[in-house]
Amino acid sequence: MKMFLDSAKTDEIRHALELWNVDGVTTNPRHVKESGKPFRTVIAEIAELVAGTDKPVSVEVDPHLTDWTKIVAQGLELSRLSPNFVIKVSVSEPGFQAIRELSRQGVRVNATLIFSVPQAWQAARAGAAFVSPFLGWKEQHGDVAASLISEVAAMLKNYGYRSEIIAAAIRNSRQLADAAIAGAHCVTAGMPVYQDSFCNPYTTLGEQIFQRAWDATPEA
Repeated sequence: MKMFLDSAKTDEIRHALELWNVDGVTTNPRHVKESGKPFRTVIAEIAELVAGTDKPVSVEVDPHLTDWTKIVAQGLELSRLSPNFVIKVSVSEPGFQAIRELSRQGVRVNATLIFSVPQAWQAARAGAAFVSPFLGWKEQHGDVAASLISEVAAMLKNYGYRSEIIAAAIRNSRQLADAAIAGAHCVTAGMPVYQDSFCNPYTTLGEQIFQRAWDATPEA
């Protein structure tokens, strides 16, 4: 399972690239806002960080756009800024048409805000390179999310679609595990989620036990 960082903060992305060797980056308008920088500035900085690699960077079109031709126009323009850019398009009737046209023109698309298998199916048949089911948001509002990834994976396998699943809106280590077990091709999460996943209180307890034993044992 590929590990993507969900962020638009260049210091976080640099850290994740250098220390974790993340496989890619996903951004969204909220992440860009939280970076404190203008949209064009921050995506240019991210493009520079991954230049010369094959690591994809998902960049979202203006979420206000509802005319598929305008989504395509902006998607094409953004895709030309970096060979690493994957264009994020929200799933909807015009969104699926935009995905179809962008894919036809050779632009990789990440179909985002997916909450059901039918939405993932429509995105896959439109040619999306990635489909992004959101887990955390479903659970936050009382829906069962654990089966969504496995159901999308089964659908893709049944019909031979080439789309890769990005398990998105990951909030904790349990959801990371669920995504991996369910067959997600990729997972994207924020820096704190990954940092928490590196740790376990039993590991800390074990380290303390071994440290005390080390300190009580003569070296020679």
